[in-house]
Amino acid sequence: MVDVKDLLAYNDAERRAFFKSFSKLSWDEFTKNREASFNSIRNIFIHTLNATEYWLDILQEERGFPWRKFEEYETLKEIEDYTQKTENRMSTYLKSLSPENLKKKRKVSERGSSVEDYKHKVKRHGKVEMLTAEDILVHIVEEEVHHRGELMALFWQVGIEPPVIGYPP
Repeated sequence: MVDVKDLLAYNDAERRAFFKSFSKLSWDEFTKNREASFNSIRNIFIHTLNATEYWLDILQEERGFPWRKFEEYETLKEIEDYTQKTENRMSTYLKSLSPENLKKKRKVSERGSSVEDYKHKVKRHGKVEMLTAEDILVHIVEEEVHHRGELMALFWQVGIEPPVIGYPP
């Protein structure tokens, strides 16, 4: 059986490899609207960090994530700092996570939260669900893998070989 913490460590390694590859792109190529899910490579990458922060807010029952527009990230350094902040937050959460809390169910409904001040609403199967922390952590990995595939396709379109680490790293 795969440990969700191992999957998240793999996710971190892949994320860092992709971030390193961004240096092969000009800022214009990095931020160009490619008509993808979140338009640009920058935006897709930041979206994966936003999603992780969003779910960490739910898991930690707090509103710790300050929403920033994609365009407000004007340098790779800012994105690198945000990446590190998100990875540090996840690491701290995982270190505090007991086996009991991993299996603890949380009520998740419209766009997920028991935190009531989220503005973005997306139906989650149109009903309230009970999800464990483990379910949410696996979803975080799945979300990032989904968008990593999208980033790979965009890399190929601009003639850059995307990083592929594979599991296990």
